[in-house]
Amino acid sequence: MAVTIDRTTSSRRAPPQPARLSLTPAPGGLDGMWWPRSRALTRELPTLTAALGEHWGRITGVTVHPAYWPVIPHWVSVAGRTVQVGWSTEEQDPHRLTFFSTDGRRDVLVIPPETGADAAAQLMAGDGIEVPPREEAAEGIAARSREEAWETDGGAGRPSSLPRPVDRAAARRSAEVREP
Repeated sequence: MAVTIDRTTSSRRAPPQPARLSLTPAPGGLDGMWWPRSRALTRELPTLTAALGEHWGRITGVTVHPAYWPVIPHWVSVAGRTVQVGWSTEEQDPHRLTFFSTDGRRDVLVIPPETGADAAAQLMAGDGIEVPPREEAAEGIAARSREEAWETDGGAGRPSSLPRPVDRAAARRSAEVREP
């Protein structure tokens, strides 16, 4: 039996498709919107990070919320460099990715990959986006933390600052003033 090898096809992977990205600022402190093709961060982040690096300077890190990403790598390779990937369930909005670059911090809204083309196009244009600003989200996290501390510490809550050293001489004078 003869075997024929077709040398016109390549065993190499197809080049990655460009990131579906809009850098239109949106309400809530968003710097752009991204519509990934899948929930595979190891496949999606290199293309996205390279595209963002062209506009925002070299991307050094990304933070995600693990709610919608089944696997979160510790890092991804982008153009021969390593970009650190971190995650947080308390400080990171599950619908955003936060990018750190040489130009500072930027937030991108993630449009779920399952979203239909018409709805995604509308969101990419910034229409219908209602998200709280970063500051409101941070205040909500701080309020939840204070409430949890109140509940778990028997209503005492955590002190807002460290106790100050006691001035023994001032404490004695204060005690002397109170005595008749």
